[in-house]
Amino acid sequence: MSAAAPEVQVAARRAAMLDKLASLDEEQAKAVAGGGPRSVERHHARGKLMPRERIELLVDEGSAFLELSPLAGWGSDFAVGASVVTGIGVVEGVEVMITANDPSVKGGASNPWTVKKIFRASQIAAENGLPTISLVESGGADLPTQKEIFIPGGKLFRDITRSSAAKLPTIALVFGNSTAGGAYVPGMSDYTVMVRDQAKVFLGGPPLVKMATGEESDDESLGGAEMHARTSGLADYLAEDERDAIRIGRRIVARLNWRKAMPGTPAYAEPAEDPESLLDLIPSDLKEPFDPRDVIARICDGIGSGNAQVFDEFKPLYGPSLVTGWAKIHGRPVGILANAQGVLFSQEAQKATQFVQLANQTDTPLLFLHNTTGYMVGKEYEQGGIIKHGAMMINAISNSTVPHLSVIMGASYGAGNYGMNGRAYDPRFLFTWPSAKSAVMGPAQLAGVLEIVAQASAESKGEVFDAEGFKGVKEIVEAQIEEQSMPHFLSGMLYDDGVIDPRDTRTVLGICLSVIDNMPIVGTDRFGVFRP
Repeated sequence: MSAAAPEVQVAARRAAMLDKLASLDEEQAKAVAGGGPRSVERHHARGKLMPRERIELLVDEGSAFLELSPLAGWGSDFAVGASVVTGIGVVEGVEVMITANDPSVKGGASNPWTVKKIFRASQIAAENGLPTISLVESGGADLPTQKEIFIPGGKLFRDITRSSAAKLPTIALVFGNSTAGGAYVPGMSDYTVMVRDQAKVFLGGPPLVKMATGEESDDESLGGAEMHARTSGLADYLAEDERDAIRIGRRIVARLNWRKAMPGTPAYAEPAEDPESLLDLIPSDLKEPFDPRDVIARICDGIGSGNAQVFDEFKPLYGPSLVTGWAKIHGRPVGILANAQGVLFSQEAQKATQFVQLANQTDTPLLFLHNTTGYMVGKEYEQGGIIKHGAMMINAISNSTVPHLSVIMGASYGAGNYGMNGRAYDPRFLFTWPSAKSAVMGPAQLAGVLEIVAQASAESKGEVFDAEGFKGVKEIVEAQIEEQSMPHFLSGMLYDDGVIDPRDTRTVLGICLSVIDNMPIVGTDRFGVFRP
């Protein structure tokens, strides 16, 4: 482990991280607020619950709910959270994916970020073998943005039917409107529960039916819960109220005869170091390195009562700026790749490649802890084969079939983001800390490269480069890249599954590793060509 940082430095780091966490809380509170107090009060007055209230009643008492992508749509024209809540909860002892429309935000209408957020939830459910429960109350598509929703949105319904075909049960609890395309959610689910006098499921409401056919009808006869329970057969269960619908939903899950691929909860010891002190480790200036072993000691299991050994490091003297080794989190084994000094050299890339092969040989999930500025550049390193060694590492990551988890702690720049299993490489789960930044390169470096290119362009034309005048351009570029590399922005784009408090990392990873055990873990021995 690294030497203890001076007390003043530790206090400064903690204060900086707490400021970032306070800012994160403010942004996440916007998602929890939904459409605002007036809208929430109006729904409560109708006897309706809000999405998180429904989820709280649905999941087992005292169990955790891992909310996903709570900042979806941040920085866009749409409400933070994208008018839907998604996450993983435990219902009757079964881990399930839950999606819940937020009717307080434009009636739960789906905007482009809603669609992307549900796509991601569906992907997680499919990859990890989870049943899905949809808590439905939506007026359908946000019509002004239909051009961004209609064509890709069909995938939502395709995913429901594919889940059913894969024997991953799908359950719809309909609390209110489920109209137009939204009618296919209960229509395609394996089990459908509708709330009497509240659920309304039809392809076209009374106004559309009158316009299209001239027929006069009312909500109940056209698509009410009792009609669907008695006449159309779309409703499998008729609930008296919302709490009754949730009770029925829990009973459905209890009768699924669900069995995990890897049942049971393994025994584990608490970490060797207090996770609370994670706030003391991360410098506010990401150019300042920190030892990832200190993070590992706070998120991984200790051994026995003495907690003497938490991490068996692999190749500790070779490629030292990438730490690799074996550990356990909540009793489940993981292989860890963690950036130490920021830059990845050829040795680090070759070490990572071997380590990924070993993890696949033993069917061990991999955890990537990001703090990298990317692969090393320069004549010496190019001649030494940094491109082919980096390609070797990316080859191994791309073709590895054991589950991957990623946590971006600090920097995740350039191809280092790819080599460390960034979003483009489909980790099962990816979370960021409030200290994280991701971009093609750091803001100052990118602005500096643009200046060099502009100067070369001017000189090639025989013009005098105005360095003083270019300062304003550099400042604008730096500010833009700084904003676009921040965790709120990236999470809003759904480039992660959520920004988390570092102190919650162990718990979040423990939930994810438990979820992964719903499917068999099988490593590969087939990789692409490794260039010699």
